[in-house]
Amino acid sequence: MKNALFVIDPQNDFCENTGSLYVPGATGDMTRLASFLRRNADKIDNVIMTADDHQPNDISHPAFWVDVQGKHPAPFTSISVEDVNNKVWLPADGNVSRAVDYLAQLKAAGKYAHTIWPVHCISGTCGADICKSLMDAVLEWAAQTKGYFTIVRKGAFPFSEHFGAFQAEVTNPDFPDTMFNYALAEKLYEYDKVYLAGEAKSHCVANTIAQLFDNMPKLVSKLVILEDAMGCVAGFEHAADQIYETAKIRGAQFADTSITL
Repeated sequence: MKNALFVIDPQNDFCENTGSLYVPGATGDMTRLASFLRRNADKIDNVIMTADDHQPNDISHPAFWVDVQGKHPAPFTSISVEDVNNKVWLPADGNVSRAVDYLAQLKAAGKYAHTIWPVHCISGTCGADICKSLMDAVLEWAAQTKGYFTIVRKGAFPFSEHFGAFQAEVTNPDFPDTMFNYALAEKLYEYDKVYLAGEAKSHCVANTIAQLFDNMPKLVSKLVILEDAMGCVAGFEHAADQIYETAKIRGAQFADTSITL
C-alpha cells in the first residue's frame, strides 16, 4: 500500500494566530497533522504541500481595487460585475474590461463571489512560509525515510484567484500555471491512498477536491480527508458543504488524524 500526504496551504498567514488570514483552529490542525505524520512516517511514501504565492497587487487584495475617491476596499468586501459596472469598485490599473470579464466568468461558472482578503502569503515573506509545527515534522519524515517532499506554489498570476491546488478559478491559456495541473494529479494517482488536509476547508481544500470532479474524477476515490486537520474561514463554515457531500458520494473517505496506518 502506497500512501501520500497532500497538504493544502499550511502557511503561516493561515496557520499561525498572528497570520494575516488566520483560519480559526488552524494552529491545532497543524499540530495534529504533524503528530499524524510522525506516528505514520514509515507508511507515508510522499509528502506534497501547496503554497499560495501572491503579489501585493493581487486581484483578491485591497490594493487592486479603488472606489471613485481612490479608497481601497476593506478585507472581506464582496465585489460583483454590477459593482464594477456601477463604479462602486474599479480596478486600480484601469483595465475595467479585464475585471468585468473575470467577475462575469466567476458568476457564470457558479464560483464563489469574489472576496477581498487581507493581504496574505506575499512571495518571499514569512507569512508565505510553511508553518513550523508541520515543517519540522516533514523534515523529520525526510530524514527518517530518506524521502523527498514537494512544495507546489500557486497563485502567482495576479488576475485570478487560485484557491484549489490544480488550477486558477479562471484559467488563461497564455499563463500555463493557471491551467489544470495534470502532472500533479497524475503523481497523486500513483498512490493507493492520498491523505488530504490543510487550510482552509471552506476554500482551498474544498476547491482542490472540486477541481478533480471534472478533470480527474478517478482520483477522488483515493482521497482520505482528514477532517480534524482543516478549518473554515470565519463566516464561511458551510460554503463548501455540497463539495464534501459530492466527494463522499464519489468514494472519498473521511477520517481524523488519530488513525494509524
